[in-house]
Amino acid sequence: MKNLVISPAIEGKLSLKHQITRQDVEQCFVNRTRSYLIDNRLDHQTEPPAEWFIAENDRGVLIKVVFIFDDGLIYLKSAFLPNSIEIRIYNTISIPY
Repeated sequence: MKNLVISPAIEGKLSLKHQITRQDVEQCFVNRTRSYLIDNRLDHQTEPPAEWFIAENDRGVLIKVVFIFDDGLIYLKSAFLPNSIEIRIYNTISIPY
């Protein structure tokens, strides 16, 4: 994905803290089967708004991906293993396609 932008700081955090690679994130975008959700929590609001989804990488690991889409680019904010509450929210609110 040429339009996926990951800063060195985010890439380092993903690798060290979450053991997630750029390839894992790209696989999640390809494997996604439900819609994106907007992160509307007050302490997480950005302009443009952050969006998120949960999908499996090619090894079947569920990953929550948080990003900002702006001017044709996808700026990755974070990616990590989702907790059970996040999974329930995503599966309840997002629309399958």
